[in-house]
Amino acid sequence: MRDVRRAILATAFLLATACGDDGAENPFDLPATETSTASGSGSTIPSPSTGSATADTTVDTTATSDGPLLDVGIPDVGTASCEVTDDGSGVVPCIDSAPPDSFEPDVQWQWQGVDGMDQIITIPLVANLTDDDGNGTIDLCDTPDVVVQPFSNYANFLGAIVVLDGATGQVHWSSDPIIDASFTPALGDIDGDGLPEIIAVRHGVQYLVAFEHDGTQKWQSDQPWPDFGYSALALADLDGDDEVEILADVYVYGSGGLRELQLSETTITGWGNATTAADLDGDGDLEIVLGRSAFHHDGTLYYRNDSVPTGYPQVANLDGDPEPEVLVQTYDGLTVLEHDGTIKLAALRPTGVPADGTSWIRPATVHDFDGDGTAGWATSSGPVYAQYEPNGSLSWTAMVEDVTGSAAGTAFDFLGDGVAEAMYADEYELFVYDGDGTPLLTVPRSSGTLQEYPVVADVDGDGSAEILVVSNEGWFADQTAPALQVIRDVQDRWIPARRIWNQHTYHVTNVREDGTIPAIEPRHWELLNTFRTQAQIQAGGVCQPPVG
Repeated sequence: MRDVRRAILATAFLLATACGDDGAENPFDLPATETSTASGSGSTIPSPSTGSATADTTVDTTATSDGPLLDVGIPDVGTASCEVTDDGSGVVPCIDSAPPDSFEPDVQWQWQGVDGMDQIITIPLVANLTDDDGNGTIDLCDTPDVVVQPFSNYANFLGAIVVLDGATGQVHWSSDPIIDASFTPALGDIDGDGLPEIIAVRHGVQYLVAFEHDGTQKWQSDQPWPDFGYSALALADLDGDDEVEILADVYVYGSGGLRELQLSETTITGWGNATTAADLDGDGDLEIVLGRSAFHHDGTLYYRNDSVPTGYPQVANLDGDPEPEVLVQTYDGLTVLEHDGTIKLAALRPTGVPADGTSWIRPATVHDFDGDGTAGWATSSGPVYAQYEPNGSLSWTAMVEDVTGSAAGTAFDFLGDGVAEAMYADEYELFVYDGDGTPLLTVPRSSGTLQEYPVVADVDGDGSAEILVVSNEGWFADQTAPALQVIRDVQDRWIPARRIWNQHTYHVTNVREDGTIPAIEPRHWELLNTFRTQAQIQAGGVCQPPVG
């Protein structure tokens, strides 16, 4: 049935593009694109057994001729210190590389769930939360941990916060089942104690709730977050005063849980919202970026363009000038705004998929996908995942199945060759694409998809990146994979990655590797110029990737 659906989607897409659907709305003379089917080439990991739905963890420790399956050791990977020594700006050039055939996927470990909660539909987060070496200090010499929000069914998304050991998947701690597991949490040091806290949304009346690194509940917000549904939290120090703010759609909460601002934007973003922060006007503090609108740190309006529908915001430099742009994914298609909100590109739909209500309103990822030194972006539109050049023209497309949700993607340069591999997880599979859109590997999973996406981090501290992908029963899925899978190259040849991923709108400079939030956030578009992608590390700090 899945192959039949995919064939139907592919045929419909080809007919639409052949007929030039929406072509009049695209101001560019688009080049011919390379279209790959999602079921094409590349390595495939067989679907693992789901096992018991109530098992705490499933860990395969089978040895092979290539060495043990689990790389649980923590060798010297060039870390200068157990403490953070850089600000994530990537000033040192990257020199690590991997062989070009380093895409032999392997399930390093998988987690089935706990206490009947065996589904996840939000991204996993990664940070150091436990003292694994027993020296009385939680630092970068400890094994990273993975934060997930499992739930039991789609009826109400009632779930819990669970912290897993990044090397084995063993449960460190689990909260009571009080969490709305459809909202993406955020983590970071919000109180200045040097250790990350986890901020999530309470089930029922949706108050924000904060947990200490050890699972102790820290506070519940003074006012609830109105039911906007499926949104994502973010952390930032908006005014550089060493006090972290929590961004929740059109609301701003202080680090103690008090609501400080309600922004004057009255509409939300489709299935949810993923608010971000950036210094758009160059005045030294951060604006709260909702997409078609942005606000100063004190809540006053910076810009609003009412001719643009609401949509997911991404901030990056997408042209030749030094100022950032805001890519907004709306119901109408792709829109790029200048830093002051003026329209640069509007309502592009280059894949030919019409504006049918849900196909285009999905978060995007920004990276240099072709090694030319300039950033493009990748995003889905219904049955098509595509990579775009900075001017909105298509680079490549691939067929996927994600008609039910608003899933995002990510990217990482696994080989260290200056060309990032794009990643997307649809209703049935995780795909990692090469520079032409051909799958390098596929991993079975299942999901009804909201706005989750694969996450890349070095989750076990071994100096090689891993991919984390979640699963749930899905609306149309014909299989159910484990709630969480951690995927590695079988020989651990992928290059080193950061050991943190702290929120949906992660862009590297928004958080240090120890989970502290910078008072003055480096302007990421002047440095790595990425969004929702991971950074390579070298000698204990973020490095600048080479140009391919």
